Amino acid sequence: MELTQLEYFLEVARMEHLTKAAESLSVTQPALSHSISKLEVELGVPLFERKGRNLQINRYGTMFAKRVETILKEVERGKQEIEEYSNPDSGVIHLSYLNILGVDFIPHLIREYQQANPKITFKLTQGDKGLILDGIESGDSDLMITSERPVDDTYEWLLILSLPLYLIVSSQHPLANKESISLKEITGEPFVGLKKNCTLKDSLLARVHHMNFTLVSTYDAEDLPTVAGFVSAGLGVSVLPKTAGLELKGLRWIKIEEKGWVWEVGLHYKKNRFLSPAAQKFVSYMQEKFN
Repeated sequence: MELTQLEYFLEVARMEHLTKAAESLSVTQPALSHSISKLEVELGVPLFERKGRNLQINRYGTMFAKRVETILKEVERGKQEIEEYSNPDSGVIHLSYLNILGVDFIPHLIREYQQANPKITFKLTQGDKGLILDGIESGDSDLMITSERPVDDTYEWLLILSLPLYLIVSSQHPLANKESISLKEITGEPFVGLKKNCTLKDSLLARVHHMNFTLVSTYDAEDLPTVAGFVSAGLGVSVLPKTAGLELKGLRWIKIEEKGWVWEVGLHYKKNRFLSPAAQKFVSYMQEKFN
């Protein structure tokens, strides 16, 4: 049973005349007759009493017409909802992002975008890298803002921010008065690290391995603010980007002398997945703003 068959059936039921209904639908009379006959065969009952080209809907047809009217109204309502949902000027954008970005960057980005596009709505998901990547993989999120570049070419990546990483120590630490430091100087220092599902942890481990020295991980925190809190309390040192939500009282931020110690943030989305017009417009905005 096809949607077109149901539309044809209702028009014939309304006019009770094949030729007039065919003209109204802009189809040939034989094609319309065949569609109605096929529908009746599928249902197993006649829907009309035939009197030449005139038809009179019977009790089965009347019963079926009530249901078909409801179905077609729901289909039309669904089409309207999708149009409203995906409209580039008034649709919904599903965006996921790392927890730390919710302190400052994401709120300001959304405010700025909605000032220019006041009818756009955002559905937001924040979490660690595993949670937000799952959202992209499952299709629950259109776009993701994260600090890990894609590992393969099935994703697009747009660099948004590139922030320097700093060694952080407590204000009471012997290194607190240094303006810059080589990370080799912290060999053996108690280090406040991160648990799994944090992009910064993977980046740190790769860089440390390349420099051929070892970090003595004393604590592994769940997130970056917790790392900052532990360091502020004098429980070790760590490496963090200087972002809102991390600049706690009692911390000292020391420049790292080695090159390449930066924290990248980018827009991440699947290349071949459908993006609604609303999401596409947001991507274009981000490309223009950050390229």
